[in-house]
Amino acid sequence: MINFAILGCGRIAKRHAELLGTGQIAGARLAAVCDIQADRADRFGATYKVPAFHSLDELLKADGIDVVSVLTPSGMHAEHTIAVAKAKKHVVVEKPMALTLDDANAMIEACDANGVRLFVVKQNRFNVPVVKAREALDAGRFGQLVLGTVRVRWCRDQSYYDNDSWRGTWAQDGGVLSNQASHHVDMLSWFMGDVESVHARGATALARIEAEDTAVATIKFRNGALGIVEATSAARPKDMEGSLSVLGSTGAVEIAGFSVNKIRTWQFTHPLDSDADVMERFSVNPPNVYGFGHQAYYEHVVDCFNNGTEALVDGHKGRQSLELIMALYESIASGEEVTLPLKVQHCKLGRA
Repeated sequence: MINFAILGCGRIAKRHAELLGTGQIAGARLAAVCDIQADRADRFGATYKVPAFHSLDELLKADGIDVVSVLTPSGMHAEHTIAVAKAKKHVVVEKPMALTLDDANAMIEACDANGVRLFVVKQNRFNVPVVKAREALDAGRFGQLVLGTVRVRWCRDQSYYDNDSWRGTWAQDGGVLSNQASHHVDMLSWFMGDVESVHARGATALARIEAEDTAVATIKFRNGALGIVEATSAARPKDMEGSLSVLGSTGAVEIAGFSVNKIRTWQFTHPLDSDADVMERFSVNPPNVYGFGHQAYYEHVVDCFNNGTEALVDGHKGRQSLELIMALYESIASGEEVTLPLKVQHCKLGRA
């Protein structure tokens, strides 16, 4: 049994705690929770009948903890991950892994130096429709990749940002690109390949925050394909979609739904008998009110420990995704096309 502790009992912690604290992940259990807001930690502790700590130092002194899930504000991920690694405990860290490349590098180095593993949460990669699309990509069914698009049209009203003072700030969070759309930007590069350059624009349309709530970008991939990012948390009055499209010379797939969880288009020049099975059995995630992706993600983490398998998204891959997000911010700030590898000059992410 692998014992997990949750650090940070905010909005996303509900999904993690529900899965780990109610026996939904075979081979894993929730062993402790921690938050500097004592009422939050105590409430989670009482709900799941586990010890509640009010400081990271107290948590790391406790016995019987193998892994700490770092669910604190994004700007604190590096500090907390490094402290956990020095305590010789493995780390699961929510997206984005950090807000600067220096912090991401320090996290990777701390985990390597202390012999612990670093897992970055990218749960949408485990959505069943995404898995089937990736299998098609690996089998070469798309042919030459032509165009990839992600769309995030979600609603985050002012009350969402006002609920925690760090939300929407450059120092601790960033905007829609680094928060709500970070999974989708990651998925776009996962399907389309290494990025050559980006050109982005952002706007703070409706929310009273420092960072952007709306952004668009074009991407040029090294294989010659193009990409489009459309992201907003200013959809009103409610969420619309989170989607991914991949178009190639011999096939096209579109996965839509609220969070890249429902196949809308599945067409290939050379159909297979299994295509009907994909649409019948795998076109929609199994129902799970707490998010199918997080459950599959934790099962993957457990498998990595039990069988020594490689993490789908380790620190290095998490850093790669962060670099792309930072390049988008660099382009927004400079107004210019930005090439990768990134040389940070104007990007405000992670800066006070």
